[in-house]
Amino acid sequence: MDVKISLPLLPLRDIVVFPSMVIPLFVGRDKSISALNEVMKKDKKIILVTQKNSEIDDPSKTDVFMYGCEGNILQLLKLPDGTVKVLVEGIKRVKILDFKDNEKFITCDYTYFNDVLSKDEDLFPLAATALRRLEKLTSINKKISNETINTIKQLKDPSQIADNIASHIVASISEKQQIFETNDVKKRLNAIIKIMENETSIIGVEKRIRGRVKTQMEKTQREYYLNEQLKAIQKELGEIEDGKDETTNLKKSIQKAKMPKGVYKNLMNTESAAIFGSIAKNNVTDVGEP
Repeated sequence: MDVKISLPLLPLRDIVVFPSMVIPLFVGRDKSISALNEVMKKDKKIILVTQKNSEIDDPSKTDVFMYGCEGNILQLLKLPDGTVKVLVEGIKRVKILDFKDNEKFITCDYTYFNDVLSKDEDLFPLAATALRRLEKLTSINKKISNETINTIKQLKDPSQIADNIASHIVASISEKQQIFETNDVKKRLNAIIKIMENETSIIGVEKRIRGRVKTQMEKTQREYYLNEQLKAIQKELGEIEDGKDETTNLKKSIQKAKMPKGVYKNLMNTESAAIFGSIAKNNVTDVGEP
């Protein structure tokens, strides 16, 4: 028969605390601070349970998950603004049997929720696979330090390896809570591996998309640059053609003017025609036989 235990309960927003996980928490709700003050008078143990909806300020029994973690308060610091910073360590999984909300703080009755392991099956190879997946994922997203990975590598218990990996991977609260509630260690490890493989796949797709977008942008910029160069070349060629057309028109004007042969020969020279341009345009009708 399961032993029923009673302790104050601390509802958490946007985090699932796993066994062996050490994490700082900032606490501001009056009931939560009162619960912390109460446990500090005794053995410093408290039940850490995640809220289903982080926006609820005064959660009831239906607003929290029914599986949580027995935690140990390592350090408590009261801040000037009235809030409390507390360093907690997850110890064991628990199942909430009863939820009691009094005027001062929330308490609960609970029992331990133990791991399920097959005596005939060695889960360490599966745990090693999970570690390799974690290393591969970390090499891509850079979100977990090498120090953390090396610390996890030192663990020998597959359940602890699973919980440590689960506490560090990127996943939704519902996904992490589902992993937390999986007391079958083999299933827990497989679930964690699946999440990491999906995350690795998503990052790979995003990387390929970014690469394609970058290539397309570079191609577009290159085409724009070449088009601008082409326009500039065409403009230069157009100006040259305009100059040729102007010279041709001047020569025609000189021919129509019926000048003396010597003058006509000199003016028909291209260079002379260009110099004569302004005169020819304005006064060509005044030039004729003496």
